[in-house]
Amino acid sequence: MHGRTLSDDSPVRPAECHWHMVFVRKDGEVRAVFVGPWTTAGFTYYAAGAEILWIRFKLGTFMPHLPARNFLDAETILPEAASRSFWLKGSAWQLPDDENVEIFVERLVRNDVLVRDPLVEAVLRGQPQGLSARAVRHRFLRVTGLTQSRIRQVERAQRAAALLRQGTPIFDTVYEVGYFDQSHMTRSLKQWVGHTPAQIVLLSNPG
Repeated sequence: MHGRTLSDDSPVRPAECHWHMVFVRKDGEVRAVFVGPWTTAGFTYYAAGAEILWIRFKLGTFMPHLPARNFLDAETILPEAASRSFWLKGSAWQLPDDENVEIFVERLVRNDVLVRDPLVEAVLRGQPQGLSARAVRHRFLRVTGLTQSRIRQVERAQRAAALLRQGTPIFDTVYEVGYFDQSHMTRSLKQWVGHTPAQIVLLSNPG
């Protein structure tokens, strides 16, 4: 995604199972940032006048030399190389823009900087893999930095929040996504989304 910040802001940021690469241009300076998964909801900060390009990578996609578990709840600025380039896995990479970002990602794949473990997506889809629970846990932690259980909890909260924003009543949402009761869903959404069900409904219908 690509966009510009119009004003200073510090909005609520939900938990995020995916990791990102973010490129920020502001006041003539450019930063390449590795953003690890966020294990709980919190706040983020945006400064006015920044142009931001961010790449959200699918679960199962990872950089073996930058294990996601080492970057949980962190934004790590990648070292600058020459003008408009940065260091990644021992090489200088040109900073991408919104027109060539797909080519940038393809180059990461061709150079084995970015790889994919199909096990993660298969397991999350409920497809048996013939591996022990311990082996699956190890692969999930290596690739995503998170356990399978944590990912499912965050995704369930995201589904609940989406239903509430679409106008689904709170009680119906509780049972649609499999919470025990309303208080269970409230705790989950507060932890993973950063808002209670009532707050999500209110923000979705401010009038």
